[in-house]
Amino acid sequence: MAQRRAILNRKKAVQNIRRITRAMAMIASVKLQKLRKRMLAAEPYAQKLREMVEVLAANIGDLQHPLVRQSTVEDSARRIALLVITSNRGLVGAYNSNVLRMASDFIREREAEDQAVELYVTGKKGVSYFTVHKRPIAQRYDQLGDMPTFADVEKAAAFFIDRFTSGQLDSVYVAYTSFVSAGVHRPELLTLLPMAASTGAAAGTSGQPSTPPGETGGAVMYDFSPDPNILLGELLPLTVKTCLFECSVIAATSENAARKIATMRATANADQICKALTLQYNRARQDHITSELMDIVGATEATRKQ
Repeated sequence: MAQRRAILNRKKAVQNIRRITRAMAMIASVKLQKLRKRMLAAEPYAQKLREMVEVLAANIGDLQHPLVRQSTVEDSARRIALLVITSNRGLVGAYNSNVLRMASDFIREREAEDQAVELYVTGKKGVSYFTVHKRPIAQRYDQLGDMPTFADVEKAAAFFIDRFTSGQLDSVYVAYTSFVSAGVHRPELLTLLPMAASTGAAAGTSGQPSTPPGETGGAVMYDFSPDPNILLGELLPLTVKTCLFECSVIAATSENAARKIATMRATANADQICKALTLQYNRARQDHITSELMDIVGATEATRKQ
């Protein structure tokens, strides 16, 4: 009797877990759809913004701006900021471990080159990881969460821009998880600052010029009002903020996609465990009935002999 009761209690616990994981899978699915729409909506805007910066930079020629790295200057960054984007909650498979492993490797490589790395973290999982590994965290950004807004990202980007332009930082990197498909997510390292002088966009972005080289687009002439330098003074900081927002949305999309897969697998495993426990309970029940019948038969035979 005790064995059957233990099996029923375990089955009840598994069923409760199944309800939770199934609900989490449904929530993650809804969030994934919303974030994919935001990601697809932000991509054309970011692409067009980079194209505008490229056109302005091409017309200026020798681009001089505090946010832009000059190709003639050797990269000798000594103080680096690394922003690591992780999740606040678990049940996301290898989402956090992959990006944290990449960030840790990056920190070790830079420290081996005598470069100081300031660590900035988004998400409780990243904070816990670096706390356990005794890595000091300069600042954490919990307000970004799994549904980031441009207003929240803009504050973080403005902070990095101010520190970079004031000379307190030589470069800023972002470690996040890119969204390839619903089942494929890859850790990526983006150079947010300084920006590339050739394109006027972040060095790690995948944006391409609006017109391929060698075609008629290079011969198009533009008249700018106000001056291109004034326009770039406004567009370059906006490009950095948009790039960081795009990374945050992509990372959040990957997080919810990973959570959906993990919770669906957990639900399927719970179903299998429930079936196995039901079979185990039926066998235990059958054994108990058989044992009782044998006791009754034995008692009857004993009575007859008397």
